[in-house]
Amino acid sequence: MGKYIVGISGTSGSIIGFRLIAELLKSDHEVYLVTTDLGKKVMVRELSQDFEALIARLDVIETGILHIEAIDNFFSLISSGSFHVDGMVVAPCSMGTLAAIAAGTSENLLTRAADVCLKEHRTLILVPRETPLNAIHLENMLKLSRIGVVMIPPIPSFANNPETMGDLINQIVSRCLSALAVENDLYKRWDGKMSRSKIMTNHNFKSQSQKTP
Repeated sequence: MGKYIVGISGTSGSIIGFRLIAELLKSDHEVYLVTTDLGKKVMVRELSQDFEALIARLDVIETGILHIEAIDNFFSLISSGSFHVDGMVVAPCSMGTLAAIAAGTSENLLTRAADVCLKEHRTLILVPRETPLNAIHLENMLKLSRIGVVMIPPIPSFANNPETMGDLINQIVSRCLSALAVENDLYKRWDGKMSRSKIMTNHNFKSQSQKTP
């Protein structure tokens, strides 16, 4: 059983972090969840359930262990480098949280835990959720990338013909798990064979010139 930290900050894409936690628990790992106050509000809005109900959905997974960490609890185990974890993922990662990690401010438990991963040379993965990206965003990501942080922006691949939103989410979650060296089969990996895309055939797509006035 591995120990992993999952951070959820206040930007769109909460489902990625939620699905990541579920998959880690299903694989019998121990998960420490730390969520910013705005991250909780975004989760409630995007996933249409209050925070306690969402955690209850995770608690029914019989394998793995889930710990809920308060964002202001600097006495938490994950705030110390002497407590070993196998990696950390911030999914989604707002540009504000990314900037705080890049600056090393450790202003809350999420950014402190990330700072600990950096100083202890542990795997740190960020799923930055913003577009378009300005020069400040790019410079912060480059700064972190140069010291070993893995950037996995939620950019889907269409090579294997995803059919649903769930397929697209699974791709990103799978990439995060793979970067943590956690085996998974969430989506069909590229096998060099092209098949007919179902995205176009499943939608009534018309060009502007085909639309009736």
